[in-house]
Amino acid sequence: MLTKRIDGKARAKRLLADVAAAAAALKAGPGIVPGLCAVLVGSDPASQVYVGSKGKAAVAAGIQSFQHRLSETTSEAELLALIGKLNADDRVDGILVQLPLPKHIDPQRVIDAIDPAKDVDGFHAENVGRLWSGGRARALVPCTPYGCLLLLRDASPALAGAEAVVLGRSNIVGKPMAALLLAENCTVTLVHSKSRDIPAILRRADIVVAAVGRPEFVRGNWIRPGATVIDVGINRVEISGGKPKLVGDVAYAEAQGIAAAITPVPGGVGPMTIACLLRNTLIAACRRRGHAEPAV
Repeated sequence: MLTKRIDGKARAKRLLADVAAAAAALKAGPGIVPGLCAVLVGSDPASQVYVGSKGKAAVAAGIQSFQHRLSETTSEAELLALIGKLNADDRVDGILVQLPLPKHIDPQRVIDAIDPAKDVDGFHAENVGRLWSGGRARALVPCTPYGCLLLLRDASPALAGAEAVVLGRSNIVGKPMAALLLAENCTVTLVHSKSRDIPAILRRADIVVAAVGRPEFVRGNWIRPGATVIDVGINRVEISGGKPKLVGDVAYAEAQGIAAAITPVPGGVGPMTIACLLRNTLIAACRRRGHAEPAV
């Protein structure tokens, strides 16, 4: 079997082009310019790069980019006060607080403080509740799971009735991914560290979404022939005598010839996350002003 490589870079490029076109139309018509504000606490190198990438992508798509870079010693009270100001700032349609936060700050308290209408990460309890209660059309959906869904729709257009297995039960990926697949009328199993006989569960799946953060945890012979595999994992592994390399949660080479389609790492799910973040910002800008949402 020839395994199709699902090109996340190309799909993200198309989505960003659609977002940019919609943003240009909003500016030219009702004069709306969506605004995204990223808040970074501390100096984690990976987070700094990620926030910078989001800012550049926003500007390229016609979205205003605001950033607040705070010191590692910023108190929780100071961060909450900043979020209060951003909630009240009409220029800001999306608020993104980069995780992880320093240990002295409670991330849930910070997420709870964000206006749900500006919660472009989709982590606030109000957006989570809307997603799980069937109100996806009114929710801001977490970016990585929604990006996975777009890739799945392209690779497996007939999702209804498919048996899907999601590995990992995080609030960021696993749980919202399960909710999205349920909304697509899939039969969903959510696998976690206490699940019994994970290989047997996977072997019956038409769709596998792996998000456990364990390098090449899913072996090729765990995959049902013809399944579609979405690999969310990004793991840095040391190579003897060479530079570290990035691998996913699925043993990619072993999956070749077994899976019908699979995302590579890197170049699969990763590019979709930023594209979906900007999509959420665009949608938030329209909803906050009572303007019709663009079809992106």
